[in-house]
Amino acid sequence: MKISADFDISAEEVRKLFGLPDVEAFQRQMMDDIRERMMTGAEGYDPITLFQPYMAGTMASWDMFQKMLSNVSTMSTKGDSEPKGTTPRRTK
Repeated sequence: MKISADFDISAEEVRKLFGLPDVEAFQRQMMDDIRERMMTGAEGYDPITLFQPYMAGTMASWDMFQKMLSNVSTMSTKGDSEPKGTTPRRTK
């Protein structure tokens, strides 16, 4: 037996259903503050520092990916045709 149900519900109604806080006013205030600082060229406002936490994580992930590729390439160039922990195959 298969039962399916479709609900026509808005995002606000879902938020209320799960008891999540309404952060729309907070987000609007934050965006207005950022926009105002950008327009007035406020002292100390630097868009780079705003996105720096996101970039740090991204760059760390990229470095880890590059190290992984480097390790894979050095393993394949060592000439080891046999996986580690196995005995070499004997040819006749």
